[in-house]
Amino acid sequence: MIVMMVGTSSKFSQESKIGADDENRVSNDGRLISEAASDPEAFARLYRRHYDAVFRYCVHRLFERQTAEDVTSAVFLKVVENLHRFRGTERQFRNWLYKIATNAVNDHLRKTARRADLLKVAVEYANNQVADCESATEKPDEKMAILRKAMLDLRPRYQTIITLRFFENLKLTEIAEVLGSSDGTIRSQLARALAKLRNKMGTFQKEVLEDD
Repeated sequence: MIVMMVGTSSKFSQESKIGADDENRVSNDGRLISEAASDPEAFARLYRRHYDAVFRYCVHRLFERQTAEDVTSAVFLKVVENLHRFRGTERQFRNWLYKIATNAVNDHLRKTARRADLLKVAVEYANNQVADCESATEKPDEKMAILRKAMLDLRPRYQTIITLRFFENLKLTEIAEVLGSSDGTIRSQLARALAKLRNKMGTFQKEVLEDD
């Protein structure tokens, strides 16, 4: 299911995964980060390099493109305000961005109280997607709707951990850095998050079958 959801979101992740080319790109970020604090042109290059990853993460948390764009803009505004304080490696800078994005997404959900609306958006979004697999008992768009509804019904920390692990392909050590926790804590919370996700999916799937 997680793999299926990643596949249907590919249009948001054309430059997102860190491969060999990205590793070469990231190696230059140390100099660029130091320049970006005082040079608008350098910051623009840094922004272009990291925008797609932050935007995709926000889409996977919020399930709505326009809202994700707004939150992503807020993330980079926060980066502008605090870049002069950042001290760390290139990889730590990327994780710092995810930390800011996580706080921005969670603040948005709390302040706007839009969880119910987001569930409706998730269903509508799922109905417009072409799923990669078929089932004899349920339609692919129903699977997508169930998965998204279950994800949004999790507590924000569990949403964050699942998204960073399975959509952003971060290692447990990197997720721990983003969330300020130990590797062991993240490992156990990921296990609990996946268990809760499976249970909620089972519950929502049962509700769909009963409605039919």
